[in-house]
Amino acid sequence: MKISQLQWTAEKSWMGGDDLPDADLVLAFGDHDYFHSAECFAELRKRFPKACIAGCSSSGNVQASKITDKDIIATAVRFEHGRVRMVSFDVTPGADIEELSRATGTQLKAADLRHVLVLSDGLSVNGTKLALGLKSCGVTVTGGLAGDAERFGTTWVMANEQAKSKRVVLVGLYGEVTVNNSYCSGWTEFGAERIVTKSVGNVVSEIDGQPALALYKKYLGDLASSLPGSGMRFPLNILSQDGDFSLTRTLLAVNEAAQSLTFAGDVPQGSRCKLMRTNLDHLIESADIAAQMARPKTSAEGLCVVVSCVGRRIVLGQLTEEELEAVERHAGAGMKLTGFYSYGELAPVRDVLQCHLHNQTMSLTTIQE
Repeated sequence: MKISQLQWTAEKSWMGGDDLPDADLVLAFGDHDYFHSAECFAELRKRFPKACIAGCSSSGNVQASKITDKDIIATAVRFEHGRVRMVSFDVTPGADIEELSRATGTQLKAADLRHVLVLSDGLSVNGTKLALGLKSCGVTVTGGLAGDAERFGTTWVMANEQAKSKRVVLVGLYGEVTVNNSYCSGWTEFGAERIVTKSVGNVVSEIDGQPALALYKKYLGDLASSLPGSGMRFPLNILSQDGDFSLTRTLLAVNEAAQSLTFAGDVPQGSRCKLMRTNLDHLIESADIAAQMARPKTSAEGLCVVVSCVGRRIVLGQLTEEELEAVERHAGAGMKLTGFYSYGELAPVRDVLQCHLHNQTMSLTTIQE
């Protein structure tokens, strides 16, 4: 397995990556208009003529333990014993996301399929439904929803052609490839456990029979005046129906007229829930634990794909790179880091074949031969 990284900036164009023209896979992440231009894909295709090229827009790009903005980070990988196959689908209004992802994931199935990486539009795709359909892959699935910095305007996904919005790409890894994954949270519940008494999809209208927004404001106190931005600091924890695990949901929007809350993933009616809070140390410590769990068993060269929530970056501020430093510290000298800050993370919880949508987490996927 050979890995080479390159960077695009407006001042210097593409730099690096000339040593691996026969790469099998290229992953590209960028926060710049150039990312979704025809020229961007054309240049990557010229440099890597045989590679599967996949990527997405971001809320910050990961290169080693550094976060970069207004650039593109691309990572080329050549497998000695593994292989890569890629499929994608586009989302139209009213589309059944769960069925689309199920049908597309089935296309990747093979006896030697080891793992699937997923990159999805971050604003037009219901990540909860996407994750449900991905169970059809029959292997572990990780990835994330594309970002758009803190603008929440349009997100883009690249899948062997110029990047487009409303697209989802699945990258299958086959053969003698070893993949480990983990995720972390670092958030702590507080307050009373409550019941979501009225919700549709990701819109919550009532909690414990009370208007959801009014209850949320009561907990936030003075911070309520800066909603929905302050909601990044107080996500919602929801228990699965059997109580076996929980998922974190980030607040995206509020509706004063309807007194409702819109979250970044589905919040099923009848769910038990609690508000969450954190401190900076807990977020960084959780990244350290996740890095130890995903650490490869050998020192061979490999790739670590980091998908961390834009909400964590907003909360951590100038300390954000400390969570990447924790990952780099445990990954080992042979492991190169790439990835992006996202609008949602995709990773298993306990059932390794059931992918879930997460918010306010960091997901790590290590790949080696």
